[in-house]
Amino acid sequence: MMEIEIIGRKVGPDHPPFIIAEMSGNHNQSLARALEIVDKAAETGAHALKIQTYTADTMTLKHKGDEFQIEDPESLWKGKSLYDLYKEAYTPWEWHEKIFARCRELGMIGFSTPFDASSVDFLESLHVPLYKIASFENTDLPLIRRVARTGKPLIISTGMATAGEMAEMTQAFREAGGKDLILLKCTSSYPSTPENSHIVTIPHMRDLFQCQVGLSDHTLGTGVAVASVALGATVVEKHFTLAREDGGVDAQFSLEPDEMARLVEETERAWLALGTVNYGPTHSEKASGQYRRSLYITENLKAGDILTEDNLRSIRPGFGLPPKYYELLLGKKVNKNVPKGTPMSWNLIG
Repeated sequence: MMEIEIIGRKVGPDHPPFIIAEMSGNHNQSLARALEIVDKAAETGAHALKIQTYTADTMTLKHKGDEFQIEDPESLWKGKSLYDLYKEAYTPWEWHEKIFARCRELGMIGFSTPFDASSVDFLESLHVPLYKIASFENTDLPLIRRVARTGKPLIISTGMATAGEMAEMTQAFREAGGKDLILLKCTSSYPSTPENSHIVTIPHMRDLFQCQVGLSDHTLGTGVAVASVALGATVVEKHFTLAREDGGVDAQFSLEPDEMARLVEETERAWLALGTVNYGPTHSEKASGQYRRSLYITENLKAGDILTEDNLRSIRPGFGLPPKYYELLLGKKVNKNVPKGTPMSWNLIG
């Protein structure tokens, strides 16, 4: 897959995974806390910080109808109306410039998820370097086309999407002039579970849609994200908070700073471990070869003595003939006096 460059940082299989800390609503309506989240994300080594750009009115209607209420007993937000949830979770638009400026100061890439055309226009005025489409908007083809026309790279979470819907979104993006696309395998349940993650889909998605694929991960911990890198994920996005005990709409499935730091470290280790298809000793193993088993003379022998199970053994170190010749050598005569501890070689017989 072709690599993508975002403000000098290259994203692709030849580079360490691109780690995104998602603030979402974990600022708890405090700009000071939002900026502290940026600071802590930078300290963890995360490469980017993402927020969300919407208002309650751009997301839904203030309406008392049943369909506008969250009644799912398994939902973290049961009992809230959609309007009240988004009003609680949204990031005030007047904060965006301050948040992105702090990201730039700390060497992180700041960007956002727009939810309608007005938020794209606003983010364009702030010169964001890339965009993200959330899972619940991934079938909003007009929104995807609007982002494509910016010419910026686009990341799309694919939660709930069928293969046919993914084909439609990638086609819409490309036909509208978009070039740099990354799809994220995603399970849109909060929190999600490892058994519902199905990350073996990642290489299949990459081959099917001919683009980079990463993971938007709502599971607890870092294991699923690390495993995704072994399957080719080039981007990992995780929700991030200062402390889960502080509460917030997404706190329960967000990483704390020490966990995010481990995510950055362990995903890079996983990426480094991939390497290339390799057989035989690596450069670092060459010195270890001397400690392999090999054939040694284990008793003092005189010229003409016969090699037997008592005087020829497979032991460490590895300076003698390989053990595969053991049966062939038994019964052969040595042609000179051989002291105990001599590595077996062909010039001792015949």
